[in-house]
Amino acid sequence: MTEIRTERLLLRDWRESDLSPWAAMNADPEVREHLGPLLTAEQAAASARAFQADLDRLGYGFWAVEVRAGGAFVGFAGLDRVDEGVPVTGVEAGWRLARSAWGHGYATEAARAVLRYGFDTVGLPEILAITTATNLRSQAVMRRLGMTTDPADDFDDPEVASGPLRRQVVYRKRAGDR
Repeated sequence: MTEIRTERLLLRDWRESDLSPWAAMNADPEVREHLGPLLTAEQAAASARAFQADLDRLGYGFWAVEVRAGGAFVGFAGLDRVDEGVPVTGVEAGWRLARSAWGHGYATEAARAVLRYGFDTVGLPEILAITTATNLRSQAVMRRLGMTTDPADDFDDPEVASGPLRRQVVYRKRAGDR
């Protein structure tokens, strides 16, 4: 079990008690605005179990994120292999937080810890971050992390129909650029 502690956050294994707030997050249209359809409680629980299986198998994945002061579950942050079928490869950093956790700097704090873990513990030479072209909040986090983008890397997600979620932007950070 790997835990990552930051000044305010704990990135940890998933617990049964996380499933209800995780399901509520994924049923929130604002949280899912740049991610696609809302998830049912069953779909959300299955995703949390898959995240935990990755953590157990790989030593990295998407950790549950809680606020250390009070222990509130607020979402996830972590590393995952880029999906097959897209024109870039590698490992990407990702995060998703409940609306109540927005605007506190938690995404940047958690993602910074995830990058450090990916470079220092996993030994990754590069970490990507991918989001929709319309997700300006996540792109701002990527820039705060020192990630850079090249429009030549951007692509249309082949699994998404035409619309605002199709165009994806790719940000990168190399281990040597810290």
